[in-house]
Amino acid sequence: MAKWTVADIPSQSGRIALVTGANSGIGWNTALELARAGGEVVMTARTEAKGQDAVARIRKELPAAKVRFEILDLASLRSVREFATRISSAGKLDLLVNNAGVMRIPVRQTTEDGFETQFGTNFIGPFALTLLLMPALLKSAAPRVTTVSSGAAKLGLKRIRFEDMQWVNGYMPWNAYCQSKLADLMLTTELARRSVEAGKPVLSTAAHPGYARTNLQTSGPGRALNGVENFVQNRISQDSAHGALPTLRAATETGLAQMSYFGPSGMFELTGDPVAIPMPKTVRSEDARRLWDMATEMTGVRW
Repeated sequence: MAKWTVADIPSQSGRIALVTGANSGIGWNTALELARAGGEVVMTARTEAKGQDAVARIRKELPAAKVRFEILDLASLRSVREFATRISSAGKLDLLVNNAGVMRIPVRQTTEDGFETQFGTNFIGPFALTLLLMPALLKSAAPRVTTVSSGAAKLGLKRIRFEDMQWVNGYMPWNAYCQSKLADLMLTTELARRSVEAGKPVLSTAAHPGYARTNLQTSGPGRALNGVENFVQNRISQDSAHGALPTLRAATETGLAQMSYFGPSGMFELTGDPVAIPMPKTVRSEDARRLWDMATEMTGVRW
């Protein structure tokens, strides 16, 4: 079978896409290729300077690109609500790519709403954003939500720590990250289940980039790569353009089933061409339902 490349992206003309965390890394490459395919792309960043720079870099490569940026901080439910109101008032939204995230923050921190920062930024923020943007998504003839997870979803404790999801006790940076990315896959599966059950046409897919060389690994305060990460990055990793391919395939390929999941084809899914991969066995439907219900109570945002 021929490998999938950006040349396989269907025309995105007439479609409006929103990519969170699009100022760098795989988010920026995702926005670039969606714009190259003719889509109108809203790119989010946490600061105006980062957003303007991201847009300028795309327009340097694609002068006619239909791109703009909006400020969004997924670690703030206030910011998420304000952002969703602005986007929804503008009309339809065809594609939401939940890409933004943080990784392995060394010392436990909390968001302004009191959530452990990795859980709050990587899962709670995207959960609230997805539900708040549902009115805009449902104005589309073919709405899609693509959530970016990680191969780490299969690692760590391999479960949601329901007894202490906020890691108040015994905070472990890596395990907290793994939990947040497993939660992203549960967001994907439960959104699919509820969409089908409610007769809504929202297609929910997911992807993970493998080991992509981006600033995610060093984005936490005081964060530096450890010896294992340096060894792997120097030998088994791929650039952000290749890391974005699973996301782009999950976000654009036609004829996909609910809960389609894409990742790299290579050893341990670290590098390679974007291919369909199975959901981890740890993505249990009963846990996804429980997590969704708890997130509803935590955020006050309801289906």
